[in-house]
Amino acid sequence: MALTRLTLLVAIKPNCDGCRAFLDAPLHEFEGVDVVFVAALDDDEWAGSSRRVLIAPDALDRLDVRWPPFYVLIDPLAHAVIREGVVFGPSQVAAEIAQFITR
Repeated sequence: MALTRLTLLVAIKPNCDGCRAFLDAPLHEFEGVDVVFVAALDDDEWAGSSRRVLIAPDALDRLDVRWPPFYVLIDPLAHAVIREGVVFGPSQVAAEIAQFITR
């Protein structure tokens, strides 16, 4: 998967109510950002979602994401992670990355 613009990678895991809530939440707060959900393990839990979950344990290892739910904001033009943090909900993440979305 090639990243072409600001990308919010949201690492999720099975049996995580907060992960599922973020996966199913409206993402209107993230206009201008590609949102990609990533999990280390394939799980039937993702089958019911309207959003795709990328199974990419190697990507999580390279980004040193060890404990989902976690987010990483990536600027592919700068080849850099510009923000990262623990996920508590869409509004919280949107507030933490707002300064980068509006640039």
